[in-house]
Amino acid sequence: MKKNNLLKIGLSILSLSLCLLLFNCNKAKNASAAMGDAVAKTAEASKDAAGSVADATKNAASNVGDAAKGAADAVGNAAKSAADAVMPDDGKDAYAEIVTDLGTMKIILYKECPKHKNNFIKLANEGYYNDLLFHRIIKGFMIQGGDPNSKGAPAGQRLGTGGPGYKIPAEIGKYHFKGALAAARQGDAVNPKKESSGSQFYIVQGRPQTKGQLDRMAQMKKITYSAEDIEMYEKVGGTAQLDNDYSVFGQVIEGMDVIDKIAAVATAKGDRPLKDLKMQVKIVKK
Repeated sequence: MKKNNLLKIGLSILSLSLCLLLFNCNKAKNASAAMGDAVAKTAEASKDAAGSVADATKNAASNVGDAAKGAADAVGNAAKSAADAVMPDDGKDAYAEIVTDLGTMKIILYKECPKHKNNFIKLANEGYYNDLLFHRIIKGFMIQGGDPNSKGAPAGQRLGTGGPGYKIPAEIGKYHFKGALAAARQGDAVNPKKESSGSQFYIVQGRPQTKGQLDRMAQMKKITYSAEDIEMYEKVGGTAQLDNDYSVFGQVIEGMDVIDKIAAVATAKGDRPLKDLKMQVKIVKK
């Protein structure tokens, strides 16, 4: 009897232990499942958050890119408008005078170069060139001016990089005889289209060229000089080495001696005259 009671108690304890074991297993299973759900939800939330951040970053970058492109387009359009909106072309030659302390040069502005001609007229009529300097002078080569930074520039200041903020499409074809008015520009490495400065120009002094020099230049640059061109270079002189590379848009027709006077002034390092040489530019009738 006593043994049976002990057996019953043992079985009861065993049964209770099994029940507790099953209960704990189920509880652990449920906890594990809950934890798995939580991890999955956390991962999904992280994925959504990462996606939102990525989208926000992409949108922000796109907005910045659009804004930058819009600003660049606006600057480009403004520059193009400034270059184009000079005046309707009348298809005729025009005339200008450049007045200096060493004399006055009268210049014809070629109708064959309407963009350069009209831009020069526009700037002259606005008074843009007045009191600017001939800031670069190389005897036997050319005299250069038109940099807005030269107005009131102290001695020693390097000049030659200023302009109105736009360029002019190349109008190449005329030659560099003495007295030629041509547009300065940046070099081919950064300016393969040979676009001209919006305001800087040079006037050729040059030297007489021999037929042999011209023949070599013609062969190198694939230029066909007429007999009249060759005679002009031989008698009047110029800088044939610049032909087909810069836009010549005018020619001095009075005051050729003034070119020589300006070219003869003393210069400092960088080819700037020791004494400032100012200009006044005005459009005149023929």
